[in-house]
Amino acid sequence: MTHDLEHTASHRAEADEPRTGRGWKIFIRDVLLIFLAALLISFLIKTFLIRSFYIPSSSMEQTLHIDDRIIVNELEPDVMPVQHGDIIVFKDPGGWLSPTPDVPVNPVAGAIDSALAFVGLSAPDSNDHLIKRVIGLPGDHVVCCNDFGQMTVNDVPLEEPYITLPPDVTKVTRDDFDVTVPADKYWVMGDNRYNSADSAYHRNDPTGGFVPKDNIVGRALLISWPVDRWTWLDNYPVTFNDVSRKTGK
Repeated sequence: MTHDLEHTASHRAEADEPRTGRGWKIFIRDVLLIFLAALLISFLIKTFLIRSFYIPSSSMEQTLHIDDRIIVNELEPDVMPVQHGDIIVFKDPGGWLSPTPDVPVNPVAGAIDSALAFVGLSAPDSNDHLIKRVIGLPGDHVVCCNDFGQMTVNDVPLEEPYITLPPDVTKVTRDDFDVTVPADKYWVMGDNRYNSADSAYHRNDPTGGFVPKDNIVGRALLISWPVDRWTWLDNYPVTFNDVSRKTGK
């Protein structure tokens, strides 16, 4: 009887060994599949829905500070239309950015940054993009400035609570201009009006200061980092209500 029990126990142990080994293999396989699925989903989200950028300059202060991280909605402008007041990230229309020198990068740090960029958690190309607020949509007549130092869009003066001006300055931008925005292009301004190389600054360039629709990456939705600056980014519809009501945009 004892011999039978020992034989049975030995048989069970032998049967459990391959089952246990197979269980670990299945577990490792499932973890790898979940990891790869997460990478794929992150890549698709970054490519088609949202991605992260950081702010490299002071041109949007005080709305955005240097090194703020933002989340950008990439459905705009192809799926969702650009609206007055939107803060957009866009590729250089041509000559707006100065050439940046190549800086040696630690291979390990570079590999990690590339991996994070692949899934949208890092933005090594932020210096190759610009971020400004949309003031003029296609067809808009944008002028600066009226007798009160205000910018007007289609003859509607704008009250702009988001801008930063130097002390004792009331004129909302240093540069005078009178433009009509062409089809599929936009007129954009930095919130830090006297320290922003925006459409007004580039109005005499070959681009005319306009940003083509095809150059727009998306609309900045929120500040994601640092934590104490978490906030949704407003497009101030009240500022543009009369413009929208007048033009139907």
